Amino acid sequence: MKRGLGLAVVIFFCLVLSAQQPKAAVLSADEIRKVVPATYFFRGQSAPVQLRNSAGFSGPDGKLVLAGLVDASGYASDVQAKYQGFLITEVKLNIEGTELLPGEYGFGFSRDGKFLVMDVGANDLFTVSGKIDEKLARPVPLKIVEDGGTYRLYAGRKWVALKAE
Repeated sequence: MKRGLGLAVVIFFCLVLSAQQPKAAVLSADEIRKVVPATYFFRGQSAPVQLRNSAGFSGPDGKLVLAGLVDASGYASDVQAKYQGFLITEVKLNIEGTELLPGEYGFGFSRDGKFLVMDVGANDLFTVSGKIDEKLARPVPLKIVEDGGTYRLYAGRKWVALKAE
């Protein structure tokens, strides 16, 4: 009898521990509402974040990667031309072969599909070629989709691959 009870206790604790382990996954709308900032500081100003156009994912260790569009209407035209949103990462990312360290950044997609990452001072860090998904049934302004261990950051039909390292 004691042996059966002991086994049941061990199984119970294993289940509790496994339920508490973070897992890599796209964040739900409720999770996004809890972690995405209402405003984002970039190039000397704070711009409102478009919560409905924000997304993110968590890595296997529970660390987050967040992206969202902002209202850049108050910025100078040269900044508006390339700054569309924020990218906050708690992990090192590989973006289309280029390494990005943990931190807070601005990003944008150019008309020709290039993905540009800037530091918070609007200084260009790197540009990579994005891809176009012509088969995407319902493009939305911004979303993140899991793709076999990597994540696709979409802005409409344009996208880049993000891989947590």
